Amino acid sequence: PSKRFLRSAGPSHKSLKIVGSVVFPVKVYVKLNHSSPRILCLTNRLRNLELIDPIVQWNGPSGSLSSENSNVQISPTGTLILRHFNLSGVYTCSIVYKLTATQPDKNLVIKYLIYAYSDPKSYYEFTAQYHAVPCNSSHNTSFAKALLQILNKLVAELSCEVTLIKSECHHVKMQRGGLQNEIFFTFSVASLERENHNRLCQQSACDASHRLNKAKHLIERFFKQQVKVRRKNSEPLPDIYYIEGTLQMVWVERCYPGYGMNALIHPDCSKCCVVCSPGSYNPSNGIHCLRCDSSLIYGATKC
Repeated sequence: PSKRFLRSAGPSHKSLKIVGSVVFPVKVYVKLNHSSPRILCLTNRLRNLELIDPIVQWNGPSGSLSSENSNVQISPTGTLILRHFNLSGVYTCSIVYKLTATQPDKNLVIKYLIYAYSDPKSYYEFTAQYHAVPCNSSHNTSFAKALLQILNKLVAELSCEVTLIKSECHHVKMQRGGLQNEIFFTFSVASLERENHNRLCQQSACDASHRLNKAKHLIERFFKQQVKVRRKNSEPLPDIYYIEGTLQMVWVERCYPGYGMNALIHPDCSKCCVVCSPGSYNPSNGIHCLRCDSSLIYGATKC
């Protein structure tokens, strides 16, 4: 099944063998900078036949392919493996063969569309408001740095990272009251890649989404505790403090420039960020490739 192509970056990809078709180009999805599965210069019909004196020639977007290139491996039987893959496009193989020694040569051209893909950048985006000192005060800046350090310490053991997206101070007119200064914080929480899992770590606990969810709960609890402590404390309010009920959170998915999600074009890789095809582009960390008739390359970042 074509859905197996998505696991071309996984531990089992070396055993995957993808067969072509003379009816339509077969789509193959290879994780960016990883190795492809084994791509055969055969159709299902030819795979079940004995071929005499087969000669295979592969061509990619930049011309003829050869094992002399360190990123290309072609076996004696014509099976192709692409290493450190990043060149999306049309790949064709031509095979010349005989079915019997007395028959004339037969020639077949098989076409593949090989796309690079990456996992979406997934993270939580938080917003929170704090009562502040006058907006031109350096205390607000110092507080923002301290808050970021505290949040990062909270999630460090989970291999997650908190990044401040923006911090803005505004004058807010209160209902039936005067003006007060408020800092509007926007920050993201993302999981970092873990190259080496601890042997004692259960796979589910090492999973990026699991770690990210735990980080989210820790941050939510941190803000709730600020409110609890302040309620129990009889002392006057500090100059800068969290405004209860202002913490908001959204789940965000983004693709790298030149990549996008499209379940209609890539149903077998609907949750992947697939390289934008000619005729489309993605200039920023958006989620979709936008139409651009003048774009003639894969992975365009401008129109």
